[in-house]
Amino acid sequence: MNRSTPGRAWVATLAGLLLVGPVLAGCAGSTGADDLRPAPPHTAPRQPGNTHTTPPKACDPVASYAPTTTPGASVAAIRDSGALVVAVSADTYLMGARNPVTGDIEGFDIDMASYVAQAIFGERGHLRLRVITSAERVSVLENHEVDLVARAFTMNCARWEQVAFSAEYYHAGQKVLVSTDSPATSLATLTAGSRVCAPAGTTTLSQLQSDHPRLTPVPAATHTGCLALFQQGEVDAVTGDDTILAGLAAQDPYAHVVGAAVSDEPYGLGVAADRQDLVQFVNAVLEQVKADGRWTASYERWLSVLGPAPAPPQAVYGR
Repeated sequence: MNRSTPGRAWVATLAGLLLVGPVLAGCAGSTGADDLRPAPPHTAPRQPGNTHTTPPKACDPVASYAPTTTPGASVAAIRDSGALVVAVSADTYLMGARNPVTGDIEGFDIDMASYVAQAIFGERGHLRLRVITSAERVSVLENHEVDLVARAFTMNCARWEQVAFSAEYYHAGQKVLVSTDSPATSLATLTAGSRVCAPAGTTTLSQLQSDHPRLTPVPAATHTGCLALFQQGEVDAVTGDDTILAGLAAQDPYAHVVGAAVSDEPYGLGVAADRQDLVQFVNAVLEQVKADGRWTASYERWLSVLGPAPAPPQAVYGR
């Protein structure tokens, strides 16, 4: 297949448009001046959880703090600041991507962040989005640069040592995207030495390096960067969560996603480790969103390409 065929021109154009815009993007009524002003650091004290139970002996990556609707010091600080600041992707189609027509960042992850902001302020219009790469997800929380990270953030035990997470709000799995004329049907059936792209700082890249040493990993800053390398013939495949690859395949008629999931990728909203009260409040919001149908409606809007809406992930508490 010739990757310079004219049919790819619109794909390259869309990929470029998704990257257009300022590094800080506001939505839901914020102004341009607000978007460009650095987010103030939040240093709210850690609140003792009144529903805290004995921690599990072994780490359970999906176990979070029991929910509470009583706002703590962290939520009060966010209200005083006037906006919930959330780090997101602007180029992960279906999860968090800039609409090339409206300029808004939208997707499943953005919906989850919007629900939390609306619960804190009681109305829309108090959400500020900061665009980051996958590799920056931990550092922006450790430095208190944002309140939440909503960027296809897989919960694992190593990350729990650095940051905290909400309860699981989506369950993804690692797959692989190849050209439609490729004989590969999974990561395992790629030819030895095949160049496979994944973003730096992701569980996807580490999984590729540890489980498939016969393949050649090629890191990029973002999945859109991987897609560009794929379209230019610089890599043979792109690996990532099925949610993300579905978005890439939707942008490229010469690509498709193959194989069964080779990993479990439970997504949680990232929170600074010293803001347990915020985690508990977020968990209460997610419980309501799953119960009242908003989770299913968001899935059907953004992720129906993956199949019929499943039941929302069941929360696990006890941390």
